[in-house]
This record gives sequence, C-alpha cells and structure tokens, in this order.
Amino acid sequence: MKNIDFASLDWQLLNTFLKIHEECSVSGAALRLGLQQSTVSHALGRLRAIFDDPLFVRSGQKMVPTERALALQPRVRTILDDLQGLADLRPFDPREEEMSFIVAANDLQRDLIFPSLLRDLTQEGISVAFEFIPSGHPAPGMMRDARCHLALTPFPPDTTDILQKAILHGRMMCFYDGSIRKPPRTWEEYCAADRLTVRFPDGGTSLRALTGIDTSRIRDAHVSVPNFNAMPAFLRGTNLLATEIDLMKRAALAEFDMAPLPKPSDPVTIFMTWHQRSTNDPAHIWLRDRIEETARRVMAANPEP
Repeated sequence: MKNIDFASLDWQLLNTFLKIHEECSVSGAALRLGLQQSTVSHALGRLRAIFDDPLFVRSGQKMVPTERALALQPRVRTILDDLQGLADLRPFDPREEEMSFIVAANDLQRDLIFPSLLRDLTQEGISVAFEFIPSGHPAPGMMRDARCHLALTPFPPDTTDILQKAILHGRMMCFYDGSIRKPPRTWEEYCAADRLTVRFPDGGTSLRALTGIDTSRIRDAHVSVPNFNAMPAFLRGTNLLATEIDLMKRAALAEFDMAPLPKPSDPVTIFMTWHQRSTNDPAHIWLRDRIEETARRVMAANPEP
C-alpha cells in the first residue's frame, strides 16, 4: 500500500467523502453540498488516488463503501469535528454570521416553534436558513452522520453521544368533530371507535405516545395519513376519533373539540436532541437557547386540558 499524500487532503475533500458515504450516491452528495455532480466525481477520483482504493463501488442504484471506506468514515468524522472545534473559539455575533441549520421534526413540532422563531429573528435583523426534514422516530445516525443539526422528538435516541433537553410537555387527548359525535365515555367505546392517525415513515403511529395504559384492545386506524396537517380534512364532518397531544389544539387540530381519554396515559415530553460534538458550538448554543425561549412561550399559552 502506498503512503498517503496527506498534503492533498483538505476539509472540502473529506467532507465530500462523508457526504458520498451518507448518500450512497455521487448525485445525492452533490445535492447536499450544493455542487455540480462533475465536481463531486472529480473529488472522488482524487480521494481514490490518495487512498489507493475505489472507496465506493456501484451496487444496483447505489454506491456502497468498500471495507477501506467503512474504516475511514469514523476517523474522517472525528477529524472534521476537531476542525469544527477550532471555529468554536471564534467571537460569535448572530447578526454577522451566515447560519444554516437542518432540523429533523414532524410538522407539529416544526409549526409550534419555528414560524414564531423566524418572525422574531426577522424583527431582530438576524438571517438564518432552515431546512426541515421528517424526524419520525429519529435514529442516532441522523445526528452522528450530520444529516441534521438537531431533532425535536418525543422519542430521543437512548445513546450516550446524543444529548437531550425537554422543551414541551402535554397530555394525549381525544380530538373529534363535535358537530358529528361526542367523545367516548368509556374505555371500551374508545377502543372500538373508528380512528384517524398519523403513520410515520418508520411505520409507527401517534399511539406509541400512549404509555402507562394497556393499548392492546385499541382497534387499528380506519384512516392513516402521513402528517398532522393532513388530519383536519379527514376529521371534519366525520365520526373519526384522533388521539394526539393536547398541543395539537395550538396547531393543525385547532378547530376541533378536545376531550380527555377515558383512561389517562402518562404525560408526553418533547425533547430537543443533538450530537455531543455540537454542544459547545456558539451558533448551536444560540439556536438551542432560542428554541427553548420559543417553547416556553408555547407552554405559557397552552391551557391545561
């Protein structure tokens, strides 16, 4: 094996390696990096020459990493994290920074926090670019591989390198069209009701937030939709019943009646989660503080059910 020409490696080249690894695609990496596909292909050629290895080989529609690439990935990530750490020592002024964040959140958490936050930032003359991606039940790799900077979720990954902070709290409630039906009076009536639910990309539904009670008798959903904002069209004018956190009364289900479950479940907590490498980054600290501040206002305006 030839000696590696370390002088030929730079931050951009290593970052390109990581993006190809994450996307399993040169075109996908180019999209993530905002570069032409030919530029990423040229960078991959340089990486192959430097490491004397194909690094990624085609398998069907994907580029899969070689054993050498698999071994390099965590080490390259560590190097880039260390380089990012050098920037953490810089003076930080949000009005002077060009900030861009990728946030994993479902449409409930996104809509509760970020429209209000963006209005505040606009009034303060602070420019921040946000990209939102679905969170589902977020896996640690979303933040380990820097596919997002942070996630808002009631189901934080249980790993030592993913940090979390509680920002929103609520109770699971029944939502329904009061002009059509009444809330269920008994647990049996609740379990037998025709149900509307959100089904997330990982296959889970909102019912996984029902803890502390036996859910085995609850009927499968009559209608499943991919996000919370799709629920009103199906709930309106029907006898369907939705079970969601009471915070939905501040969001997509504001027009509908809300009532407690016949059997109350445990409280639900929504967490802000991030990878430990971002803990001391001044821009990340600033964003977390602003999200917490906005969440406190949301909770202050949320009436007790």
